[in-house]
Amino acid sequence: MRFLGRFILFACLCLGSAFAWAQQDAGVPSNEDLSNEALSKYRLGSGDVISINVFGEDDLKKEKIRLTDAGTISYPVLGELQVRGKTAGELEKILVEGLRGRYLVNPRVSVTIDEYRPFFINGQVGNSGKFPYQPGLTVRKAVTIAGGFKERASLSKIFVVREGDPSNKPVKVDLNAPIYPGDMITVEESFF
Repeated sequence: MRFLGRFILFACLCLGSAFAWAQQDAGVPSNEDLSNEALSKYRLGSGDVISINVFGEDDLKKEKIRLTDAGTISYPVLGELQVRGKTAGELEKILVEGLRGRYLVNPRVSVTIDEYRPFFINGQVGNSGKFPYQPGLTVRKAVTIAGGFKERASLSKIFVVREGDPSNKPVKVDLNAPIYPGDMITVEESFF
């Protein structure tokens, strides 16, 4: 009986390993790949704070650089760079290409986002204003950060103006809608 239990346990472990290997081999993304993919789509904008590290080159390390209103940064050797609208990965490639040959043979660069630009919330919430963005933010979480709904808040009349939308048109959303840096949320009053 003891042998049969061990055999079943061994068979389950082998099948689980084979399944995981088959998924990896078939190109099925893991949870880590999915989160990295979502983060890599984030576009830099005015107000974001980034850090740049060139491995082995302390004089090229820049920490806590806030993007200007124009969406630029000043970087040694390369001067002023336009980074608004670029992902951290795209900025890494720009820096590698700019440093390669002129200054370094094979630069290895990493760009990290230290602070995201804020989102804004007003209307029937505890504390209107701007708040630091956090990855994975939804309307529900944003309202919680802003002190919750006031008594007269309408849960069906919540609007978002997306940063970068040239029309600045408020779009009606539900509590599970994603919120991005620079978005402006308005919670309207309920009359009943």
